Amino acid sequence: MREETSEDRFFRELGGACAELRQAFARHVGMSAQRVQILIRLRREGETSHSDLRQALGVDGASVTRLVKELEAEGLAGRRLDPADNRYTLAALTPAGERMAADLERSHQAYQERLLGGVTAQEQEIVLGALRRIRANVTEPENP
Repeated sequence: MREETSEDRFFRELGGACAELRQAFARHVGMSAQRVQILIRLRREGETSHSDLRQALGVDGASVTRLVKELEAEGLAGRRLDPADNRYTLAALTPAGERMAADLERSHQAYQERLLGGVTAQEQEIVLGALRRIRANVTEPENP
């Protein structure tokens, strides 16, 4: 069995941090990550098609429809057919949904600040630089 390399440790820690962060705020506010994402996305983007929500969240259309219908039943969102193309359904927040999404964004900002407690701006920039380089390496073609 081979010994764990520094690259192995780096990607294990990075993967673990990403997995934990994806769900941490949702657990903190007591709702699913997808529900949080839909509320915040609709607040930032305004009325949005189910198709665009599906792509943004990386889930299937049935999941988006279910989530938006739940928000609609709670009075947080409304749906209508796209007048330009009735094959598409549009979703938008109600005033109550706007208030909830605004509260979520404020809570999210405070949560992010708490998570970065003790991490200097310089340390954040170093990590950002490394992540940008890794993402660029992923998209660059390999040299033979």
